[in-house]
Order: sequence, then C-alpha cells, then structure tokens
Amino acid sequence: MTTTSAHPGPALAAAPTAETPGAAETVAPDEQGVRARPWSGLRVHPATDTVAAFPLGGIGTGNVSVGARGEFRDWEIANHPDKGTWLPFTFFALRAAVPGRAAVTRVLESRLPGPHEGDSGYHIGKVAGLPRFAGSAMRGEYPLLRIDLTDDAVPVDVEMTAFTPLVPLDVDASGLPGAVIRYQVHNPLDTPVEVSVAGSMSNPIGHRGHDMFQAPVVEGIPTVTGRREPGLTGLVFGTDLPPEHPRYGTAMLATTDADATMTEQWPVDRWQDGVQLFWDDFTEDGRLEPPIAFTLEDETDVTRLPRQRVGSLAVAHVLAPDETHTFEFLLTWHVPNRPRAWQGNCGLPNTHEDQVVRNHYATRHTDAWAVAEHLTGSLEALERDTLAFHDALFDSTLPPEVVDAVSSTLVALRSTTCLLLDDGSEEGRFAAWEGSFDHVGSCEGTCTHVWNYAQTVANLFPSLERSARRTEFLDETLPDGRMRFRTNAVFGNDPHEFHPAVDGQMGTIVRLYREWRFSGDDGFLAELWPAAQLALEFAFRTWDANGDGVLDSEQHNTYDIEFHGENSLANSMFFAALRAAAAMAEHLGDQAAVDRYREAAERGAERMDALLFNGEYYEQRTDDVDAHRYQYGTGCLSDQLFGQTLAHLAGLGHVLPEDHVRSAVRAVYEHNFRRGFADFHSVQRTYALDDDRGLLLCSWPRGGRPRIPFVYSDEVWSGIEYQVATTLVYEGLVDEALELVRAVRDRYDGRKRNPWNEVECGNHYARSMASWGVLLALTGTAWDATTGTLHLAPRAAAVRDGVFRCLVTTARGWGEVVVDDGQARLLLRGGVLDARSVTVDLEAAGRFGSGPVTLAAGDVVELELRD
Repeated sequence: MTTTSAHPGPALAAAPTAETPGAAETVAPDEQGVRARPWSGLRVHPATDTVAAFPLGGIGTGNVSVGARGEFRDWEIANHPDKGTWLPFTFFALRAAVPGRAAVTRVLESRLPGPHEGDSGYHIGKVAGLPRFAGSAMRGEYPLLRIDLTDDAVPVDVEMTAFTPLVPLDVDASGLPGAVIRYQVHNPLDTPVEVSVAGSMSNPIGHRGHDMFQAPVVEGIPTVTGRREPGLTGLVFGTDLPPEHPRYGTAMLATTDADATMTEQWPVDRWQDGVQLFWDDFTEDGRLEPPIAFTLEDETDVTRLPRQRVGSLAVAHVLAPDETHTFEFLLTWHVPNRPRAWQGNCGLPNTHEDQVVRNHYATRHTDAWAVAEHLTGSLEALERDTLAFHDALFDSTLPPEVVDAVSSTLVALRSTTCLLLDDGSEEGRFAAWEGSFDHVGSCEGTCTHVWNYAQTVANLFPSLERSARRTEFLDETLPDGRMRFRTNAVFGNDPHEFHPAVDGQMGTIVRLYREWRFSGDDGFLAELWPAAQLALEFAFRTWDANGDGVLDSEQHNTYDIEFHGENSLANSMFFAALRAAAAMAEHLGDQAAVDRYREAAERGAERMDALLFNGEYYEQRTDDVDAHRYQYGTGCLSDQLFGQTLAHLAGLGHVLPEDHVRSAVRAVYEHNFRRGFADFHSVQRTYALDDDRGLLLCSWPRGGRPRIPFVYSDEVWSGIEYQVATTLVYEGLVDEALELVRAVRDRYDGRKRNPWNEVECGNHYARSMASWGVLLALTGTAWDATTGTLHLAPRAAAVRDGVFRCLVTTARGWGEVVVDDGQARLLLRGGVLDARSVTVDLEAAGRFGSGPVTLAAGDVVELELRD
C-alpha cells in the first residue's frame, strides 16, 4: 500500500498494478535466507492523503501511528483507544550542512496540506511554522513502513522506516510495546555533508487529551530525564503517580548511538520559549546542549507549572560522498495497569473497576527502559524473523489484493481492540473488544459471534485462540449448556445474563475443533469437551422447538437481533458444529455421541435444504415476515452459508448439498454485490457510498422485503465480504471472490479510508480478520496436527507463471512452500515441524509429497514428484 502526500497532482489509479504487493520479481534468498525485494504497493495521490495512518505496537500493547506525511499521531498507549490524540512538540528534524553553504534544517515530515483553519491558527505544539519537506510517499507492507521524504532544497536523500517485531507463533516477540524508527540518509554529493537527526517528544504518560484551547490535559506531574548506559542513550518520561495508578507508566525515546546529545528537558513555560531555544540550538550545529533552566519563570512549585515536559535527543555524523547512514531510534512505552473491568457499552457489570489488572507485557519488562534494552539486545533476531515473515507473505504468488487484505487487517490483532492480560500464565490471557471507538472500546467481551469470522489469530498465534476457547467453555458455559457470548470472567467480574447467541455458540464449537486439530493437544480437547457437549445439547433442547433437527426458535445472532423460524445462517452453523463434535467424539472414543451427531447433521441438513432452498439460494422460513421485527424472509442473506465457510476452513467438507452451496454463494455475489452506491438508498450506517463497490448484507431479488428488515441489512461489512469470498473460492468461483476482495481494498485505498483500519462498529474491527480465510482457500492449506499432515492444493489464481510460493503455518513452526520448474521444497523459517507427510497438489503441475519430516528453523526439505 502506497500513499503519497505532496503537491497537488493527478490521481494515480488506486488499483492493482505491476507494483502491487506480490507482483514484484522474485529475488533469490540471501545467505541468511531472507530475500531482498523491491518495495511495492497500491499508489494513491495527492496531498489530501492524510487519512492513512500506520500503527506501530505489539499484541496487547496499544499503538502509536505514523501518518502519510511522516508525522506521529494517534497516541494510544494508555490502555484505551485515542484516535486523534497528538503530543505537542513531538517530531523529528534533520539538519544538513554542506561546506561553504548555509545549513538546511527541516522537520522530517512533508508539508501540512490544510485546510489551514482554526480560531487561533495552528496550536504552537504542532510547530506548523517550522520548515518541512516538500513531499512524501508512504509505502506500507505491514508490519514494515517506509516513507520517502523529498525536497530539492535539502542536499541529502532521506527515507524513514519503522516497524514493531512480528514473529508468527511467538506472542512475546510480537507483543513488545515499542517500535524501531530509522532515518536513512544518503549523501549524493561529491563532498562530505554534516548530518544531524533529532527527535523531540513531550511526555505521553498521564496524557488525557486536550482542553478547549488544545492545551494538554495531564494527570499527575510528568517528568523527563536523560539516561546513559553502555549501548543505550535516551530520554525517560515518567510521572509522580503511584505505581498502582491506572495512568502510571514510563516511556522512552532512545538511540544506540554513543555520540548522542540531549536537551533533557526544555524550559517549562506557557509560551513557545522551549521550542524556540531547541530550534536555535539544533540549527546552529546539529548538537544539543543541556537545558538552560527548569523554567524561565523561576517557578519553584512544579504543581503550578504547565503539565508539559519535553526533551530532545540528537545524533550527528559526517557522511562521505555517496555514503548512506542510518540514524536509528527506539520508541518504547510501559503503561502496566488497566482497570479491572471492560467499562464498555454492552452492559457487562464493572464489578471491580476500582481495581487494576496488569498487562502481560508488564510481567516481562519492568519499565520502558527495560523494553528498550530487550529490543536492542534481541533486535538482530527479531528483525530477521520479522523480515522473513514479511517476505514469505509479500513474495508469495497470491493475488496482490489478497496479500494486501491479509497483511493490512492483521493490524486489528495489534490494535487497542485486543488485550493480553496477566493471569499468572506464561503467555497471558487473551481478550478483545469487537473494535475500538475513537476513545473507548466497542462492544466488549471477546464476542463469540463476531470472533467467529476472524481466522488470522488462529493461524498466526494459535495459543491466543486456545486461551479464548478456555474462557468460553470453562468460564462462560453454564451447567444447562447456555454460553454467555460476551465474557466478563477475564476480569473476574459479575456476568451479564442475556440471550445466548446461536451463531456464536455453534461457531465456538467449530473453533474448538479447529484449535484442537491445529494444535493436536489432546489434553486441551479433553478439558473443554464436556462443556462443548453441554453447549451442543442446549441447541437441541432450546433452538429446535419441533425436534425435526432444524433450529427454528428465537435465535439471537451477530446482527444484534433475533431471527424467528428456520434460517440457513443458524442451521449451517449447527450442522458444522455437529460435524465437528462428531469428529472430536470419535477421537475420544465416544461412539454413541459420534452416531448421534452425525445422524443429526445429515438429517437436519436434508430437512433444512428441503425447507429453505428456493432453487437458487436459501431463504428464511416464516409465515409472516412482519410478524417479528428485523427478519429477512425471502431475502438473499450474504451470511446464509457462514457455517459452511467455517466447515471448509476446519476441514469438515460440505455440510449442505454441494450443488446448492455453489448456487447459493453465486447468488449472494450476483444479487448483493454492487458496483456503485450513488443511487442506492440506505438509512443505516454507511460503509460504502458513491462510486464504491461492495457487498450488501442482504437483498431481495424476488421481492418480499420486510417493512422493517434486520437493522444492518443495507450495510457493507468487509468481514462478511471476506467470508463470502472464502466460500466462493472453495466452491470454485475464484474470479468472483477476487473481485470482492479488490472492492474492499479499493475502498481502503489511503485516500478515502485508512488502509490499516477496516471499520465496522469501531476501528480495527475484529471481523475484518476473516481475510485470512481467503488465503487458506486459495492455497488449499490444511495442517492437521492430529494426523501430522500438511497438505496444500493451490488454485490457479495462486500460481504465477508456473511458480507457486506461499506462507504456511502450523502450531509449532512456520515457513514457505515453493514449487518451481517441476521441483518443490518446504523451507521452515521458525519453530519446528514434525509431520508424517507433506503434499502439494497443483492443478496443472502434478503432485509433490514426502514422507515423515522433522525440521527446525532454517531447514529445507525437497518434496518428491508423484504421479
């Protein structure tokens, strides 16, 4: 994904091009096995591309984002969302001095695009009057960011890169509260150039936003001090709040450069004196001096001073002709405590909101300095593995829109949507919102009916999904089998009793099967199986009123309403759950349960198919569609086959007749996909409009729209688009699937919407991680730890010029499978793999396979060609 922020100019096509991720020429691995590759992405223009914001931060840590101009924004490190929050006087600057010429000093951002409005102009904390670069181009290939800064008046070339480590399967390595920020400066001249880069930052700890005058509102007295240790120099930001306070914490801006200079704390004043002194000092020689005084007002009572503390850190080097030097900085934070309650919007009791619980990362690191020390000491390995993951994904032969989708939505896992709490275990306890409103969480409790859709976490960090399954079955499933679909047990708070969600409860059984199959952990299955049986029996007893094997009673679901009568959303989930339960029961040796569940799945599916299939798709059975508000009746529901989608992803095969499934998903595409919304009428929330393309949640091609249909029917949700695309691929309708994915990525193009923030009920919405299902469907990847088999069957769309390359993950190892010139190999990038067989079936290139293999990171196995 590329976003350009520069002088106004003609828009470039926001569509897949030769420079789109995955389209670059493959480069051979280097000695370390990590391929160097050209950066690529979707291009958009011009100076209005300010919506793009690339989040930095790990799992359960919060984020700091970088905008398309190179500016730091959206400071969300204090255990809650905070879109739009900015820190005054927080920026990097460059000074470049050529002998015999006046030095050039610039803020390392491109120019502010406007509108330049406000009752007092720009706040002085935004230093809008300081010179900036003429233009910038953002290229994001998550988890890696690059911004090129351009200005003819600057004698050197400047490029910013940033990342937070992301290593598949390694939650701790991927859960660091910090980021690596680098400015690569190249001297293109034939004479040396003196170059300095300085970072200035105000204290983010205790920051609570801004008042009506845009002045920072801070709880506690902030502090900033300089610290030097062998290998690390930096500014440490702290507070006088007690260690148990929810806003207690530390942050740090640091460098490993031994020659760094600092102004530990700017003078504290109510005007712009501090930034004036900094700029003059830095512009003079590129080095910083100690602060001249704590305050120009000679105040001795710090409680009476403005609650703003700013420090600066600079690194200077002389660059020889044609030399490139990397100025490396670390930004880390450590805000250990969060309230022991969701404090959300769905009514879960906040029983212990006056207490705190620690973030998991706080059990591994004592403060922001310790995070920076760990990051510095482990950076070589962390960066190597992060680059290996990036390359395995972006060098794959998958269609570029799919690479863009799965990488960009991965951000949701490392956004404020997801929590990782200290529960005394080695990896912590996973919990999540559905999404994140601008300043508070959205819809608490790791909602089962939303998280059903997400496939990313299960395949990249499966231990987190197993943590969630334990919560759902061991803490939230009652003796009568009713499962609370929003958990309050993660905080030990009183439960909120509400209707059970049929799709959430049935889908969680399928996901239990998925987690067991992926991990091969029989102890995990045995521990949760009794509760899973209770949950399944609840469906027979409560949702099947007439006992015919088809659910028909009041059924609460992901649309936040209840469907009445038979419908294929609930029942496809039911049949998938029955198939999954039969497979688990068979492994546990309960033949009676096997027979009961399989017979119920077959009988119910046959009965439902006869009741609901209208010759083209599945309808809802109801005598009067307006007898209950919020039904859909004869409508073509995009989610009508969601249970079938989960069954495919879990390796359970078809739970409904194959020809009817293909017909129904084709109907969803044909009737619900719109190639423009300019003439579409909707009074619901709007996620697609004007020239956007997108998939409606429901349409009524045969008439019969209810007077008041279900509340989200006219909306477009990217998570459901990815879910439908996954099913389309499994049913052989690949072109249609890719058109849906392209439509989503075109909407999130960096001009109209942020590419790294797919929105539904909140930012970074969890349902968007359904995108990983498209990857699994296109590659036909199936890892089954219970049998030790890794099998891939890529579609033709995942093969380019006879080459197939893709990322693969198992419970304990990850790497790449490559097929080229009649040869195939599996390269393990991380972890271990102990498999009884590995096979790759190509539609046009034969079958490759091997017998038992045992691999450690870095090992390669050649696969034999079979008939």
